[in-house]
Amino acid sequence: MSIIGMISFTVLANILLKTGATLAPPGQFEQLLNWRITLGLCSFAVAACFYVLVLQWLPLNVAQSFTAAQFVAVILASALVLSEPIGPGQWLGISLIALGIVVVGWSWH
Repeated sequence: MSIIGMISFTVLANILLKTGATLAPPGQFEQLLNWRITLGLCSFAVAACFYVLVLQWLPLNVAQSFTAAQFVAVILASALVLSEPIGPGQWLGISLIALGIVVVGWSWH
């Protein structure tokens, strides 16, 4: 359950940072401190807390492999929430990441 929490808050953080960044004029760093950016950074902090829980019961090399699912989740969320296209190369990458996670899951223990 901790892995799902970490991935969920990482996805939320990325979506909030992206939408917050697009509200600011380019090159205006002080404008980047809007509520979406702040909430996105807080979401990363919550994700880190979940990750610490994951590390209590998984070896680091396995934890890193399983949490790679966050990359897939962020790409899918960007398509669903932000209407960003997913190209063929990205689909190939998503497939390879998923395959890697499965291989690590089968080989662990």
